Amino acid sequence: MNTQSYKDRITVNPDIMLGKSIIKGTRITVELILKKLSEGMTFEKLLAAYPHLTRDDVLAAISYSSDVISQEEMIAT
Repeated sequence: MNTQSYKDRITVNPDIMLGKSIIKGTRITVELILKKLSEGMTFEKLLAAYPHLTRDDVLAAISYSSDVISQEEMIAT
């Protein structure tokens, strides 16, 4: 999934979920998707638990997160 693909699926709106990044047309945050995956939930179980999600939405959340992290600046302490 390329950057343009996730831009079609991820949005930020200060009036929805306190401005967190979400899957367009839902109130499902990128944060929630990553948390569930990190807890060991499979794609299949995630999609079953959140029927409004698609596999491409989950991949978009991962791609978006990767891009955000790649732009972080580390400050040595």
